[in-house]
Amino acid sequence: MLLSISAVCNQNGEVTLKTIDQKAMLLSIKAEYARKILAGEKQFEYRKTRCRENINHIIIYATSPVKAVVGEADISEVLQDTPEVIWKKTKAMAGVEKEDFDLYFKGKKTAVAYALCNVSVFEEPRELIQYGIRTAPQSYRYL
Repeated sequence: MLLSISAVCNQNGEVTLKTIDQKAMLLSIKAEYARKILAGEKQFEYRKTRCRENINHIIIYATSPVKAVVGEADISEVLQDTPEVIWKKTKAMAGVEKEDFDLYFKGKKTAVAYALCNVSVFEEPRELIQYGIRTAPQSYRYL
């Protein structure tokens, strides 16, 4: 679990600090898609199943050839429906071609789309060991 501190300004201009608990997971994402997320070209991360916990933050691990943690993002919404409905709702900022989307969800009745916001790019890629992880997860790992 991560802890964020947010500054909140009231009507009188007084600033107070507020802590926000963030439940996070580290996601293994193909390097080309990780690059698109960090560049703002891909605002949805697709998965075949929804994770069990309510996650509001992801750490982005770019797979081969990068093999490093390259950024992070908040999850603003989780969409779950048929692949057809998910594509219609997300295609404008999908960051993937329709053919690749269809191939990924072939034979599946349910698709999940994590809507990403507040994307941060790390100045220097980080090693998994910095998160207490020795090997990259196949799909995701709770932090």
